[in-house]
Amino acid sequence: MAEKTYPMTAEGKKKLEEELETLKTVRRPEVINRIKIARSFGDLSENSEYESAKDEQSALESRIATITNMLRYAEVIDADAVSADEVAVGKKVTFVDEEDGEEETYQIVGAAESDPFAGKISNESPIAKALIGQHIGDKVTINTPGGEMHVKITAVTN
Repeated sequence: MAEKTYPMTAEGKKKLEEELETLKTVRRPEVINRIKIARSFGDLSENSEYESAKDEQSALESRIATITNMLRYAEVIDADAVSADEVAVGKKVTFVDEEDGEEETYQIVGAAESDPFAGKISNESPIAKALIGQHIGDKVTINTPGGEMHVKITAVTN
């Protein structure tokens, strides 16, 4: 069975690599030290500091494993490899909602680096799925959980 690939921009991959390095070299030693200190308090069965540190260690190791896997199967997308007016992972797309005239701009990124509050949406989201492969001037119907959106793509940039 083929492993899942994680499409991402070069910038997104670099951020994940930096996060992984920080988790391994800074956070992991901090948590290990907290566990060591908590152990010195004695009885571990009633030691909330120890339990808290162990829980944090578990979450930290889980995040390290997740990032390691994402990086192992990362597929860096070259937005320049597709036509300049075509919507693709790594590109910013601007569209106008044909019903209310509202303009929205998003950068389409891999799920690993999505951040809707920063205008970065996952390539797996309903909006991105409908827009990928479309071109400037195209009218697109986007099926969202809140209903259909009818939009017109007005700009695509790297």
